[in-house]
Amino acid sequence: MFVPDSGLVEEPARDSVAEAAARRPDGLALIAGDTVLTWADLDAKVNEAAAYLAGRTAPGDRVASVLGNTVDFAVTWFGTLRAGRVAVPLNPGYTADEVAHAITDAGCALIVIGQTDRLRLGLTESCVPPEFGGAAPVEFPAVAAGDLAMLLYTSGTSGRPKAAMLTHAALAANHEQLDRIEPPVVGPDDVVLLAVPLFHAYGLNTGLGSVAHHAATGVLVDRFDAVATAELVADRGVTVVVGVPGMYQAWSQVPGGAEMLRGLRTAVCGAAPLDQATAASFRAATGKSILIGYGLTECAPVLTTTAVSDREKTGSIGRPLPGVELSLRTRNGFELWRDGTASPEEDLAELDLAPAVSAGTDPGEIVVRGPNLFSGYWPDGTGGPDADGWWGTGDIAYADADGDLILVDRIGELILVNGFNVYPAEIERVLESHPRVAESAVVGRPDREAGERPHAYVVVTAGAGAPPSMTDLQVHCATRLARFKLPTIELVASLPRSASGKVRKRELS
Repeated sequence: MFVPDSGLVEEPARDSVAEAAARRPDGLALIAGDTVLTWADLDAKVNEAAAYLAGRTAPGDRVASVLGNTVDFAVTWFGTLRAGRVAVPLNPGYTADEVAHAITDAGCALIVIGQTDRLRLGLTESCVPPEFGGAAPVEFPAVAAGDLAMLLYTSGTSGRPKAAMLTHAALAANHEQLDRIEPPVVGPDDVVLLAVPLFHAYGLNTGLGSVAHHAATGVLVDRFDAVATAELVADRGVTVVVGVPGMYQAWSQVPGGAEMLRGLRTAVCGAAPLDQATAASFRAATGKSILIGYGLTECAPVLTTTAVSDREKTGSIGRPLPGVELSLRTRNGFELWRDGTASPEEDLAELDLAPAVSAGTDPGEIVVRGPNLFSGYWPDGTGGPDADGWWGTGDIAYADADGDLILVDRIGELILVNGFNVYPAEIERVLESHPRVAESAVVGRPDREAGERPHAYVVVTAGAGAPPSMTDLQVHCATRLARFKLPTIELVASLPRSASGKVRKRELS
């Protein structure tokens, strides 16, 4: 298992809530409905939770939480870390089977869960409600930056979810990398909307973690409603939104939304690709541009952002964060591009590869290195960074003529038609350029002659006139795609999505 040489591994882990309480004890920490906590208030609650957990578990034990975007979640998470235990945040929308798998796989010693979910999931043992009153004072163990802080379960492309092992150092490193961006994405005077699920790395570390890191203010939203959250942005003076594409799409259609969102300083989008039409409609409605980020759970999670390239550019995932090394590589490991520099033409010629042209580089797998990377998958660290610290993300991208990265697709979603590479995202972009297509998802299907063929699930928009037929859409594609890329098409009412907004293609294939 590779451990990044971040210089923090042997140092004590940072306790961001304690630091925030020391800097700004009377500053507002969390707002949830009518509940308002200062940093001193939150620090006291976290201490109580840590004492409770330390009195019932051993150092290094895993503590699961099945909670929504609530104060209880924040108190449980920060309390688990302070107690030197390993946090295992789980999706409260999981089925009983999914929760049981994660709890068993992680070997959780304790589960913090509300009574309603406890009954729904049939959990009876080792469960506690998210109230930690009556805990006796205990001495907390020393927690090192290199100690395991959290297990986050990733959906994966097949089979059961796997837990990414993230240390305290990895979580802190991503904040330090983001801190080097000018102007800053989040600062101590910001009020941050926390509507992305906190059991997700993006909502948890980029959202709640950033609020604590900067001693800013977080406004918790347990269930997203476009009108209600737009009103909340106005009423609470929200200046930063950590969002996903569906949020921005919904806000663009809220009557009076531009006025309610006019106080925003920063709008960030991650977790799923943001299409250019949504970015344009949000800008037209609000006058605000959206900063686009790219990352993975295994990277704590941010790797690239348009905040370090062209903040007005859409269709790109920007460039690597300061402190993140990023390379685009072929299947045989040849490096096409690294951190803004394409490989020399003579090197490409030796391997019979086409040189980079003015339009950009050929697509390659995104391979990264940095102190924010995970330590492999639970329990033995398999699948983590190699001996030199590099880790292949499984995502394919190319660098355009400006040196900005354009995400193409997942390696696992690549479709091979008679040996030719077909990227689902390319077909999806063509389909979604049709004025009556709301969204699409393309997957590979077995084909006796070609090996595989692309198949598209398409959601059409409501509007005047008859919706486009499958034949109409096939004609639209035929003028824009090579013949071997043409998909069969199926019209559907909606696409299955995860809590973070990603399309669940496993449920379509």
